[in-house]
Amino acid sequence: MTSRVFQERLSKRARKAGNVSPALLGQLEQYFSLLARWNAKINLTAFNLREPKDEAIDRLLIEPLIAAQYLPSSAVSMIDIGSGSGSPAIPLRLAAPRVRLTMVEAKTRKAVFLLEALRHLHIDNANVESARFEQLLTRPELHEAFDVMTIRAVRVESSTLVTLQAFLRPGGQLFWFQSAGRELKPDLLVFPLVLSRVVPLVEASGSRLVILSKQGTSR
Repeated sequence: MTSRVFQERLSKRARKAGNVSPALLGQLEQYFSLLARWNAKINLTAFNLREPKDEAIDRLLIEPLIAAQYLPSSAVSMIDIGSGSGSPAIPLRLAAPRVRLTMVEAKTRKAVFLLEALRHLHIDNANVESARFEQLLTRPELHEAFDVMTIRAVRVESSTLVTLQAFLRPGGQLFWFQSAGRELKPDLLVFPLVLSRVVPLVEASGSRLVILSKQGTSR
């Protein structure tokens, strides 16, 4: 697939994310091309990126673009847990360049890819933590240090959310990307997290974004 064909295809699918500039489309293509090259060597995503179907483009690029519209205007820092292939974190950051990004990835080879993606895309205000997120909470400077947290391929239980919320400032938001068939069970939500809203992402796939907000730490 040529660059022109890919950008035309991406531009068409990105219309649901509002007005996406040619510069952003170019950055997203660079990221996707790099991901495709690395994915041929190490397993970063189960999608076939050599001849990507709409589902792959939607999941890896379009869903984060739509989610970017819901970032709080005051948000300046974001942490992504289990970053893997870099989506949704990198497309989100490209769409919101004001936001400082921290990606957390325990697997070394995937962390190396993420570092290369940041270098390749000239993203300066970002870093990669090659560790399990539980380990990072031993560092006091990371407690309540972020305005937004993103998760996708993370197995979530109520105890997981209790741990993860420690990264968020009071008033911060957790962006939980969910595929079709996933359901937010009420017993998962425990103080200080409350449901803020549920946003449909890509209608064809039934994906959605669940946004949780962190209340003040005292009742």
